[in-house]
Amino acid sequence: MNIPKTSHPRIVIIGGGFAGIALAKKLSKQEVQVVLLDKNNYHTFQPLLYQVSTGGLEPDSIAYPIRKILKNFPNFYFRLANVQSVDVDKNAVITDIGTLKFDYLVVATGSKTNYFGNIEIEKHSMAMKTIPQSLNLRSLILENFEDALLTSDLHERNALMNFVIVGGGPTGVELAGALAEIKKGILPKDYPDLDTRMAQIHIVQSADCILKGMSEQASEKAEKFLEKLGVNIWKNVRVTNYDGKTAVTNTDLTFETATLIWAAGVKGAAIHGLDAKQFMTRGHRMVVNEFSQVHGFKNIFAIGDIACMQSAQFPEGLPMMAQPAIQQGEQLGKNILRLLKNDAMLPFTYKDKGTMATIGRNKAVVDLKRFKFQGVFAWYVWMFVHLFFLIGFRNRMVVFVNWVYNYVRFDREARLIIRPFKKRSKLKQ
Repeated sequence: MNIPKTSHPRIVIIGGGFAGIALAKKLSKQEVQVVLLDKNNYHTFQPLLYQVSTGGLEPDSIAYPIRKILKNFPNFYFRLANVQSVDVDKNAVITDIGTLKFDYLVVATGSKTNYFGNIEIEKHSMAMKTIPQSLNLRSLILENFEDALLTSDLHERNALMNFVIVGGGPTGVELAGALAEIKKGILPKDYPDLDTRMAQIHIVQSADCILKGMSEQASEKAEKFLEKLGVNIWKNVRVTNYDGKTAVTNTDLTFETATLIWAAGVKGAAIHGLDAKQFMTRGHRMVVNEFSQVHGFKNIFAIGDIACMQSAQFPEGLPMMAQPAIQQGEQLGKNILRLLKNDAMLPFTYKDKGTMATIGRNKAVVDLKRFKFQGVFAWYVWMFVHLFFLIGFRNRMVVFVNWVYNYVRFDREARLIIRPFKKRSKLKQ
């Protein structure tokens, strides 16, 4: 890997997400060597992936080069690599570009889509956890309408214009709202020779409410917002199979659809060597103590979505969101520096700054510790918070200008099929 030898402790961070970047920043300009490994050379602002999928933003506006984030940090090294395993006995990380020894290892690999073992759904559905996946989804959505223009088969046309989103969490709700606005404001102009009223957006939720992790007021208001936009919400329904043409549920309900978007769950992105049962929970997250140390190790830590830090308030671990990841990264940075000074580490305490979701134009729901509000003001708060946490002045400006333009013109300029998505299965065999 050509990492220089050093007398300073070497801290290896796997993953350049919110947690990994926060930790690296905290260790900057300290007497340590920091090596960050990631399979991508950029950090992704995942909360806005759905806007890439629906043509509201280009991918470069929510991505930022990792090297640029940390360019002024001495003793920092980044390597583009796929981590294959961890040798805990030799304190070594094995990657596709070589092996690297560490003094301290921090796993911040985040999460990936959880299909709960359903191979058919995994094979035929669309996920939205990465920028390439979001671009695939954008292409498929647009290709479906192009194909709908060409077919004379009414059954096939309906399936091409029928979108099923599995999962009623923030991702599913925000995506459904964006698709509903495209149906209302953009499709009639782009496809005047197509009856776009036939387009249907469905949310299939296994629980008895959407936005289950938020307040009852937020859930009810979000449902009203979506229904007003024409989104069909199916509660207490679970999709059990999808063959690329038909989504089957645990009820008598079925959906004929060419596009099933899976937003029903995530699991930790574990690494071989640290994925044994004694280290992991059911959600494939690594069990850590209040100092983020992985169960059974003194020098191996896990933070962010991959880490399961249990408490009385969160018996199943902290929520898999950006704020816990950022706070864990910052606290671990402080604790590693305390370790190097032979000081006792300080336990992590999560400061809940609230949750929020947007349903579309002038529609959002916000749950703060003391206040809960919905509607236009919540929408402005949602925009401000997301702009604030974007990395880079250029990205903030580009996103802000895009949002203003989209709001004034009721348009989404990035509805481009840059790379056609090859469907794994066809409606007609």
